[in-house]
Amino acid sequence: MAIGAAAFLVEMPFFFLGTPSGHDVEFHLYSWLEVLSQWKHGIFYPRWAALAHFGYGEPRFVFYPPASWTLGAGLSTIVPWTVASPVFIWIVLVLAGASMFVLARRWFSRREAIFAAVFYAVNPYHLVIVYWRSAFAEMLASSLLPLLLLLVLRAADGERRAIVPLGLLLAASWLTNAPAAVMIHYSLALLILYFAWKRKSLGLLIVAAGAVALGACVAAFYLLPAIYEQRWIEIANAVSAGSRPADNFLFIHTTDADHDAFNRIISWIAVLEICVIGAGAAKAKVWRATRRELWIALSGWAAACTLLMFPVSLLLWKILPKMQFMQFPWRWLLCLSLIFTIFVTAGLRRWWLRSAVCMLSVIVIFTAWHRVQSPWWDNASDLREMQDNMYTQAGYEGTDEYTPLGVDPAAIDKDARKVTVDGPARADIHVLQWEAESKVFTARMSAASQLALRLFSYPAWRVAVNGRDVQAASRTGTGQMLVPVEAGMNHVEIRFVRTWDRTAGGCISLISVLFVLAY
Repeated sequence: MAIGAAAFLVEMPFFFLGTPSGHDVEFHLYSWLEVLSQWKHGIFYPRWAALAHFGYGEPRFVFYPPASWTLGAGLSTIVPWTVASPVFIWIVLVLAGASMFVLARRWFSRREAIFAAVFYAVNPYHLVIVYWRSAFAEMLASSLLPLLLLLVLRAADGERRAIVPLGLLLAASWLTNAPAAVMIHYSLALLILYFAWKRKSLGLLIVAAGAVALGACVAAFYLLPAIYEQRWIEIANAVSAGSRPADNFLFIHTTDADHDAFNRIISWIAVLEICVIGAGAAKAKVWRATRRELWIALSGWAAACTLLMFPVSLLLWKILPKMQFMQFPWRWLLCLSLIFTIFVTAGLRRWWLRSAVCMLSVIVIFTAWHRVQSPWWDNASDLREMQDNMYTQAGYEGTDEYTPLGVDPAAIDKDARKVTVDGPARADIHVLQWEAESKVFTARMSAASQLALRLFSYPAWRVAVNGRDVQAASRTGTGQMLVPVEAGMNHVEIRFVRTWDRTAGGCISLISVLFVLAY
């Protein structure tokens, strides 16, 4: 109840200002609407976001993990659309607090554990996500971190059966948020290496390696296509100027004033947490005496997170696998906030000190809100406009890194018809079906030509004309699909097919889940 009440207090400004419209809000909310629309047409696991790029589409759901958009779309079927995101935020904050409570009960009394749970649920970085970032999937991943630490400690204590729950947690991280999954795996490596060295346990390394393999196999239905099909999209845009690590270290300066304003907010939040962690670690004398291994492990983890947020670590961001695709070094605050909560609870035992930390956190957020960069807000009409854009099939802006290769979204005609003739031939065109993963139409042509579709070309599209598979082309510049047709009547069917990587990934996941159930 305390966690739920605290999460509700975080949302109190929503009643007066509307729904926070952070950096990622449109991406997530349009994804929920897209998924909801495809569910209604019988597509349980969407792959192609049909109305991205104003109706030309993108393979968003091949690459973005399913947990957040499944939960968001599910909530949208239950509650009014205008309150779907606040309900999502409340649920996620409660989940984060609950997982921290489970961890905290390992060391603290019930009362202390409740404080840790509430404090973690509404920690400063979560508030930044809620008000400025709207990074719903990343916030959802924060509920996994306390459980990660709990399972690592159990494995370090000799519980070999921890391999299965640890593997399932790693799978959940991949299915929730890819940058968070990278952080979780690197954090696991750091903690396991420390405990294995300290306890001279080769078995602990084997447990961790087995858990990593199990997690990847369970999540293979998402991971394998996401890895294999990156060659078909402009994935390099994920680390373009403004989104690359070099532009997002703490207190960095760029030519973008808004970018730098947000960077100052996140930088001072990081400084607050780092300083409080230092104070809490210094005052946690009981922990240093009775739980020295844990104290060192948490301190080392905090030091690593801190180092990776400053420019001195740029070489590590370049050479460590997949680190650059985390984009923002300050994302390590996701892990640092867990350590921040534990050291406040363990080191600052007096309630007035804890209250002072809470007040200082509120002051930093309040000052950032009014002096550095105010959050943005959407009202009910803005949210209904999103629904209207989906209903009318006007569409919405796509995502640069998920754009198919050879596509230039800036060059598209937003008002183009679904099918037009690319050439001088005359045609009588009738669209029979135009759904997310299937397009069917007829075209009576006066001469052989090509038809230009309001659809981006992508290798998973299979095109058949009069029952025969044909090779579609891609219009230079826009990447628009071009279908060759003959003179006379042409019946064209275009299907988004299951590629081999999706089939293989699904089989691996199914076998892995059956293994877990049998185990």
